[in-house]
Amino acid sequence: MKNSIKILSALFLIGAVSLSSCKKDPDEEPTPTPTPAATTGSLALHFENMVGDSALVFNTQTYVTANSDSFTVSTFKYYISNIVLTKSGGGTYTESESYHLIDASDLATGEITLTNVPLGDYTGISFMIGVDSLRNVSGAQTGALDPANGMFWSWSSGYIMMKFEGNSPQSTAAANGLLFHVGGFSGANNTLKTVSPSFGVDVASVTTSATPEIHLKTDILELFTTPTNVDFSTLNTIHMPGANAKTIADNYADMFTVEHIHN
Repeated sequence: MKNSIKILSALFLIGAVSLSSCKKDPDEEPTPTPTPAATTGSLALHFENMVGDSALVFNTQTYVTANSDSFTVSTFKYYISNIVLTKSGGGTYTESESYHLIDASDLATGEITLTNVPLGDYTGISFMIGVDSLRNVSGAQTGALDPANGMFWSWSSGYIMMKFEGNSPQSTAAANGLLFHVGGFSGANNTLKTVSPSFGVDVASVTTSATPEIHLKTDILELFTTPTNVDFSTLNTIHMPGANAKTIADNYADMFTVEHIHN
């Protein structure tokens, strides 16, 4: 009997010690969950609209083309889409829902910030001038692609990729007007252009503490030269897809240059 009592007492003590050891110390601080290290950052694009080496001034400033035609500018808009960054050593970053309408009369539209960009050094960029064929036939759109922006013809003709309007004394159109509404997303007169302005030897470094800024020049003079010098007395109005629209699109494929990069 004595042995049984001793055994029960021992078991009781062991249980008591175990329960005591399981009690949480009220003063004990919870171990914080480590914050994962950031793996992405941001990169900014700045589009600066120029006419040759001159700043774009609407309506009052006269410029001269390679064909020696003089002109003024009242409207200049274009789509940038499908932006891709090329990483040093391989790999790319592709912006999702990558559609931007740049309106030269609204400087804020020329400032584009790419987010969730993997950290690293980037040595190249490519993007489309215009809106890809899929979105041209995808029904009602919003944001930059909203038809209310005045850059959409119809479901069959699609988006206006680039819109330029102005005046020239050489133009034979009414009131010496210039109207170049360039579009067309399929067939022989497809105006979509994917371009890759060179960084040269520069690098855009995306880090957790800095957002690199890529400054791109958009040169309006390139609409009217190389490979075709445009004569405003014979070509001054485009308002539908076709061969003339493709001529202007072929010209403006080289209107972008990377001026400099800030890291």
